[in-house]
Amino acid sequence: LGCVLGFPWLTSVAMRSLPASHGAVLVGILPLATAVFAVLRGKERPSPGFWLMALLGTALVVAFALRQGGGSFHVADWLIFAAVLLAALGYAEGGRLAQAMPGQHVISWALLLAVPFVLPVVLWNAWPQRALMAQASGAAWLGFAYISVFSMFIGFFFWYRGMALGGVARVGQTQLLQPFLTLLGAAVLLNEPLTGESLLFAGAVIAVVAIGRKLK
Repeated sequence: LGCVLGFPWLTSVAMRSLPASHGAVLVGILPLATAVFAVLRGKERPSPGFWLMALLGTALVVAFALRQGGGSFHVADWLIFAAVLLAALGYAEGGRLAQAMPGQHVISWALLLAVPFVLPVVLWNAWPQRALMAQASGAAWLGFAYISVFSMFIGFFFWYRGMALGGVARVGQTQLLQPFLTLLGAAVLLNEPLTGESLLFAGAVIAVVAIGRKLK
């Protein structure tokens, strides 16, 4: 339920006060967190060099958050970090389950089990906002449909299957591409400035995690 409920809810709340580029770099620690849970919950044992790079990558992300926040963490930063931990635990557990059942079954069961928790909240919040929902643009509904169908469902077919085949810690490192792609997406779709500092930190995180993957 961490992936289905915790991660999207916490990140959505956090991104109301954070630029997408800022959130993208913070989420860059997700591969490292996934590897930690792969060790705690599974039998995977990355090398010491891998963990050295993991700590360095985490330090880079924390430094970026502190620099952007004027020397202190904001509430939104902590929400992102909490979301990352929940998602990492969900990925690790999903990867383990995918070794015993197809990936599409893993995510389908996760979504089904989440219905009793999600449905009452959706109805409670959607009814007072029904007028605003009716006025939402076609682009907004298209984005909502994409997130619902691909990001939260079909994408996990391949994600969990890949982790079952290649190992949670190793395959989880492919998420290192996410910060960079999110920075580009924020610039193209949201017209957010693509600053050199954001690119520098994102590139550093990507490089560190890539080296750590080779040291595994």
